[in-house]
Amino acid sequence: MDNSRKLLAELIGTFWLTFGGCGSAVLAAAFPEVGIGLLGVSLAFGLTVLTMAYAIGHVSGCHLNPAVTVGLAVGGRFPASQILPYVVAQVIGAILGAFVLYLIANGVPDFDAVASGFAANGYGTHSPGSYSLGASLVAEVVLTMMFLFIIMGATHGRAPVGFAPIAIGLGLTLIHLISIPVTNTSVNPARSTGPALFVGGWALGQLWLFWVAPLIGGALGGALYRFVSPDPAEPVVGGVRSKG
Repeated sequence: MDNSRKLLAELIGTFWLTFGGCGSAVLAAAFPEVGIGLLGVSLAFGLTVLTMAYAIGHVSGCHLNPAVTVGLAVGGRFPASQILPYVVAQVIGAILGAFVLYLIANGVPDFDAVASGFAANGYGTHSPGSYSLGASLVAEVVLTMMFLFIIMGATHGRAPVGFAPIAIGLGLTLIHLISIPVTNTSVNPARSTGPALFVGGWALGQLWLFWVAPLIGGALGGALYRFVSPDPAEPVVGGVRSKG
């Protein structure tokens, strides 16, 4: 398959993840009397991945996340030569998603991206629960590691056919239920970058953690699953699938 189509699919998918997930937090989480709250935001993030996995999984593999791309490469399920193009497409998609969300959120006269936090990730005084840098680092590494473990297993050639998007989407929902109070949940450097650009200041200053920790976690998850299940498996790259 034409690589440009895979990259466009990754861009669109990451746009949807950032717009849908962060949009639920910015626009709907605390809406008076009928807000969706933490549970709703967690489910929204899971649904963005689930819907896009069915929509573009056959095109690009539906990574939507630099940590997933790196983890799959470490796990032997994605070519290392394609890491950079995928990551660039994902970051562009996340920035576009945050931009469209910003345009909509500004439809309210008193909206302030900085004051609202705009679903940016943070630690210390910028953690929803005031969790420390150390706690936030551990949470992001471990949860991203487990996310990759789920992805690697759900997309394995011997896994039940057709159910991978459900397992992955619910896995991301669970991750958000655990860690929104800790860091507002990243496990995805692209998702973190989009909102941070519109908040600036502290969000950009703390963004490094939400690149470093998920990338480490993703690599660990890919390596761990490769050790646990060394059997040949299909690559998560979209297009025509090769047989392991």
